[in-house]
Amino acid sequence: MADSVKEFTDANWKSEVLDSETPVIIDFWAPWCGPCRMLAPTIEKLATEFGDKVKVGKLNTDENTDTPGSLRISAIPTVLVFQGGKEVDRLVGVNPLNKFKDSLEKLGVGV
Repeated sequence: MADSVKEFTDANWKSEVLDSETPVIIDFWAPWCGPCRMLAPTIEKLATEFGDKVKVGKLNTDENTDTPGSLRISAIPTVLVFQGGKEVDRLVGVNPLNKFKDSLEKLGVGV
């Protein structure tokens, strides 16, 4: 995982995501998931491009089962966008970089 991509867990979900003052992008993934591996470079690019404006991270659904279950994550990769502790967007599957940028633009976040 790139240095700029954070690791989210069930244990740090509240402090890192719900209590975050900046928008958060969370990639729900698992090591065995081929499409998740295909999406990883896009997530890393988002983290690099948006720097301190957006918190970008991944949550391993095999190691952390409480959070995905509570958010009705039924397929991976699923990427959620949170702002102010609330889910504001959900993208399922492998999406191009511009889809994520469009989602952030709606929140007033630009590169």
